[in-house]
Amino acid sequence: MIQAKNIHKYYNDLHVLKGVDIHVKKSEIISIVGASGAGKTTLLQILGTLDKASKKEESQLIINNININELNEKGLAKFRNEHIGFIFQFHQLLPEFTALENVCIPAFIKGTKKSEAEKRAMELLDFLGLSHRSHHKPNELSGGEQQRVAVARALVNNPDLIFADEPSGNLDSESAENLHSLFFKLRDQFGQTFVIVTHNEELANLADRKLTMVDGKIINNY
Repeated sequence: MIQAKNIHKYYNDLHVLKGVDIHVKKSEIISIVGASGAGKTTLLQILGTLDKASKKEESQLIINNININELNEKGLAKFRNEHIGFIFQFHQLLPEFTALENVCIPAFIKGTKKSEAEKRAMELLDFLGLSHRSHHKPNELSGGEQQRVAVARALVNNPDLIFADEPSGNLDSESAENLHSLFFKLRDQFGQTFVIVTHNEELANLADRKLTMVDGKIINNY
């Protein structure tokens, strides 16, 4: 699913990622842990095509047998929309839109018909126990409900790969536990692959593999 080799990232003179190699199999759940500043989020953003590696000509990033380094900006945006979903610590829902409308946004960007997008979005909201909240706006939802809407939004285009950055960081312990269980339920039912950056040790230890980052490198990748 993911083959990344020799990933470097510099911010001016700061060497954040120092030749990271990582492989992820289809339907695998990977957690990435490490101290703040170790490079976890930077790595996640590059793997998720939201950022680009430095020394790109010396690195390799292949996702779903596609060489990401060979895509132009338009091709990259299309690939990201169709194959990748994102879940962030701050759910980043648009406040003026309902839960249903927020979930539909990636599908509309893809060019999906409104009726089809709304049908898929309602199926996901129902799966996540939120069908009765579909017409509520984010400020009318609890933190856990907002994060589940964000999960539905990440899934609406049936992506192969989900990247999550501290997805339970703003949730109470019960909501966090429910969200963690949901990831495994989604993997088992839909076959998605998850790469999760987290400080939550319980979630990290549940993953199929836990990778530890120290000073810009992964020290265990097996």
